[in-house]
Parts: sequence; structure tokens; C-alpha cells
Amino acid sequence: MMSVFSDPRHLQIAVLGSLLCFLIVQNDFAPDLEVVALLIGTSLLTQYVCMKYVGMPVIDLRSGFITSLSLCLLFKAASLWIYPLAAIAAISSKFFIRYENKHLFNPANFAIVAGLIVFPDLVWVSPGQWGSDVWLGFALAGAAAVVLASARRGDISLFFLVFWAALIFGRALWLGDPLSIPLHQFQSGALLIFAFFMISDPKTTPDSRVGRMIFALMTAILAFTLSFGFQVREALFYALFAICVLTPFLDRIFKGPVYKWRLT
Repeated sequence: MMSVFSDPRHLQIAVLGSLLCFLIVQNDFAPDLEVVALLIGTSLLTQYVCMKYVGMPVIDLRSGFITSLSLCLLFKAASLWIYPLAAIAAISSKFFIRYENKHLFNPANFAIVAGLIVFPDLVWVSPGQWGSDVWLGFALAGAAAVVLASARRGDISLFFLVFWAALIFGRALWLGDPLSIPLHQFQSGALLIFAFFMISDPKTTPDSRVGRMIFALMTAILAFTLSFGFQVREALFYALFAICVLTPFLDRIFKGPVYKWRLT
């Protein structure tokens, strides 16, 4: 009998869903229930409509559910009406912003960046919204590592975290800052969600391992530059948005097997 976790999306849903439930029960920064309902409901409906529109033979809502959970955890807006727009933008980007056999952008990341650009005074992401407790970071990292091992894209998360750690710890050493500063920066729930559930998206990252390593390095360098050179708080998300455009070029240079989700 096939395991329920034979498709990595099942474990992604379990991990993200469990984290969301934990935050709702334990954390003051958790999204309101009406926000959760709007994001999940709109995402699933948009996924269904888009799949019908493009004539896909099998209706599969799992990816749309994962996107909605990521938005629940990361996306913040001052008005309720923005949330369904974000969900529509996220899911629609998968179907209508494509190159050959891939969508270019991670859907949740696309919606976050689009919201920040279109509604700069109404949309935000709080990188430290879950605190920096070591145990929470360890729990998220351990659970996500299992997810990514199944998805065969765990290497890009490891590449990114190594490069990011090298940059922020190297900066601290260069400036003579105590290492507690970059350690605190590294212990961010949003950073772990970004590393394990956004940059690792197998449908929007390069097919080859070399390509993924270069992709991770460029994302880390751009995010570091935006964050510390220009004081951009949402630097990680802008960096991923920009570097995703280069995936088709990396795939042309460094060939690798195209990832396909299970249909059952």
C-alpha cells in the first residue's frame, strides 16, 4: 500500500498545517480565522477554476492548499479584501506566468511580492513574527528536512542556508559584532519557512544540482545586499522573485531531470 507521504506535498501540508494550528492556539501573531478561511477557500477555488480552464484531466488541489498555508503563515494585510486578491494572484501565476513546462515563480512568493509592490502601505511580512526560540527553529528545520528529502530538492535549502549563514556571520566577524547578532537573525521562523517551503519549490527551481547551487547562491547574495545594503526588510522574498526569472537560463546551461508531481 502506498504511503500517504509518498508524495512530498502530503507531508508539506501536515507540517505547514500543524504549524498554523500551533500559532493559532499559542501565538498572538497568528492570523485571524477569517483570514485563514479567505486564503484557503479562495486558493482552492482558484486552483479548481484554473485547472478547469486549461483543461487539465485531473483536478488536484494539493499544491493550491500548500500555497494557501504558506500565505496564512507569512502574508499580512491591513484590510480583509486584500487576502483573496493575494490568493488569486498566487494560484493564477502558476497557470499563466510560465516558460515551457514550468511556472516561473513560487506562487506564495509571487503573491507576497505583488502585494508589497501594489499595496506598499497595506501589505507586509514580519520576518520575526514567531520569535527566535531555538526549539521552534529546530522543530521546523527537522520537519522540513524530511519534506525536502522526499521532494529531492533538499539540497537547495541546504545550499541557501549555508550561503546565508556564511554571509551574515562573515559580516559580523568583519564588523566585529558579537556572534549573538547573526545567530539571532538566523533563528527566524520566516527564514526557515522561506528556505524549506519556498526556495525549495521543485517546479520553480533549476532541474540540475549545479543549477540549484548557483540559484541558491545568487538568491542569498541578492537578499544579503538588499537587506544590509538597502535596509529592505522583505529582502528574501524580493530576491527569490528576481532570481526565479533566471531558472530557464540555468536549465539550458545545466541539464537535469524535470521534476513531476504524482497525480494520485
